Amino acid sequence: MSAGYAFAQYPPSNQNYPGRQQRPSFNNTDTSTNRASKNLTGDQEIDAERKKEESRHDSVVFTSKFIRVTNERLLSDSTQVFPLDTGLTNFENYSPLYQPRSPKISLGSLGLPERPLLFEPGRTIGFDPGVHFLDAYLLAPEDINYYKARAPYTNLSLFSSGVKEQLFKVTHTQNINPQLNIGANLNVIGSHGFYPRQNVSEISGAVFSWYESKSKRYNLLANVIWNNMKTPENGSILNDSLFTAPQNSYTTAQNQPIRLQNSSDVIRTKGIYLKNYYYIGKIDSTKKKGVSSSVLPTQRVGYTFYYNTSKYLFLQNEPDTYGVFPDYYFSAKYSHDSLAVTHLQNSFSYSFYLRGKSTGVIKNEVKLDLGLVQDIWGYKQFVTDTGIINTYGRIIQQDKKQNNSFQDLTVKARAGYRFSNRILLDVDLQQVAQGRDFGDFLYDAKLTLSGGRKAGRIILGAYSQNSSPPLVYTDWVSNHFIFHNKFSNQKINSVSFNYVNDALQLDLKAEYFLISDYLYFTAQPNGIDATPAQLHGPINLLKVSLGKNLTFRKWHFDNYVVYQKTDNESVLRTPEVYTYSSLYYSMFLFHVLHSNLGTNVRFNTAYVAPSYAVGLGQFYNSTPNVTFSSYPVASVFFKATLIRTNLFIQYDYANQGLFSKGYYMVNRYPGPNSLLKIGVSWTFYN
Repeated sequence: MSAGYAFAQYPPSNQNYPGRQQRPSFNNTDTSTNRASKNLTGDQEIDAERKKEESRHDSVVFTSKFIRVTNERLLSDSTQVFPLDTGLTNFENYSPLYQPRSPKISLGSLGLPERPLLFEPGRTIGFDPGVHFLDAYLLAPEDINYYKARAPYTNLSLFSSGVKEQLFKVTHTQNINPQLNIGANLNVIGSHGFYPRQNVSEISGAVFSWYESKSKRYNLLANVIWNNMKTPENGSILNDSLFTAPQNSYTTAQNQPIRLQNSSDVIRTKGIYLKNYYYIGKIDSTKKKGVSSSVLPTQRVGYTFYYNTSKYLFLQNEPDTYGVFPDYYFSAKYSHDSLAVTHLQNSFSYSFYLRGKSTGVIKNEVKLDLGLVQDIWGYKQFVTDTGIINTYGRIIQQDKKQNNSFQDLTVKARAGYRFSNRILLDVDLQQVAQGRDFGDFLYDAKLTLSGGRKAGRIILGAYSQNSSPPLVYTDWVSNHFIFHNKFSNQKINSVSFNYVNDALQLDLKAEYFLISDYLYFTAQPNGIDATPAQLHGPINLLKVSLGKNLTFRKWHFDNYVVYQKTDNESVLRTPEVYTYSSLYYSMFLFHVLHSNLGTNVRFNTAYVAPSYAVGLGQFYNSTPNVTFSSYPVASVFFKATLIRTNLFIQYDYANQGLFSKGYYMVNRYPGPNSLLKIGVSWTFYN
């Protein structure tokens, strides 16, 4: 704990903290008392005055209150910023795989291919390549936060468990002047995993900027993003009875034999994003405690430019000794499959707002947004065809199998009505009006009824979606997988009821989904040949989730439970019940540490586990069906805040060996073992 005294940003000793006694001031502004007790020479008086003057320069201690943060979604209707969150909530759940309300299944550890554990349909329309197995680790424009920083702000975060799992994150931002803010993000995953060839190397970065004119009429959001993901493919371990058979000669996980020794996936993306909007006419604002909290336009015009390139590679340089792949079409030992996608988007929008006069909360407002989006897509797909031997050796040549470009035009309309601060109605319509994906649409409506903090609020929602099949389902050419299919658009209709009560810390949501022409991957009779399929009959799914936090004095018990029930479990394979619970005790140690000591427990009921298709990046329904036993996974943790530093120490999967030796979530790919983790998030405001 004494390491805190070495921190460069440790505040001055006269700073007051809870539990610290007030120290007497030796720089008393009234020097008459000092003169009475001791006669000072002229030089001593000058030195005393200089000391007082110099001390004034360090009188301001910068904290999180000097930093305001927002994102593109919060700026969609008005200019609004919020205080920086520096709390400990969910700090120990840093991994995108273990978010309490959006858990993932993966091939074993951080950085490896993943997909959602629960049913979470994507609400997008238009062209989709269909390659999403590393989405949890990619940076996208919608992930970027924008800041107003009265002082330079830097956050350094390191989460480590030795070489098995490492995640390093950096965020820096500062205002060049009151109107212009710039910043950068860097995320690095460098993990070796638990089993052979799980050593990932993934880097994501962004440079971003937010400019707001002095008149607050013009705003510019800009970012440049790149992702470089390198993930090995080990084809799974050979021992399929790892946790059930008696101990064999392989005593450690790293000694387990695997099916592939020299295969990998690479994803590289680069993009530039510019969003401009200008407020026309009168500008309103809302105030909270005398401070302007948001800027509200009456009319707004906007233009967004986005250009992105993505490249997906699969590399194989070895024979398929253990039958990982279903077949080969071009080479038995070598694959160099690639898909290159370019995306250029131009988006135009106009917004109109009509509201009554108000200096506080908006009481009556009508809004209308109209937009036109042009998407220009191009994609090329290559495979390794032949090898040519010349005087310099063997040259691998790629054969272009696909080269296509097209355009989609999407019209958007959004209407809203706010009656006082109790009733809010939003309707969002999106329709592809011209192009390759003509007919795609997403119609969404939401009604919010608020009864205040104690009564809570009710949110009624409904949406209808009609989306084209992704490219990987219809036209795909690679060394091991070739698909040319004609599928109907997938359709999802959903209604939902959500009750939120902040005073009771309660969140209850019920959702019903009707899915038609469901697209998924399944296996051929040989059990390893993943192929796209479509179920033309309807699938019904009911999803009920409940979040409830309980507090008794210093004890906290946070819970989240999901119940899912479908009438077609053989196709839509998800667990019926998922729970997450966190029990912890809050303490204030040594008069400096705000800390929590507790345990987290994750659990889901048994379900038919999916398999993973190497070289395709898809989780699929394998045959024969495999259902693994399911047990709780518990972690114990201690986390604390020391000055401007958050830290934790956690022993993950602490109950390994109590119910079972380990667990599976994907067929043939065992989950992570118990692991000691530490995390530090260090913040600077100067």
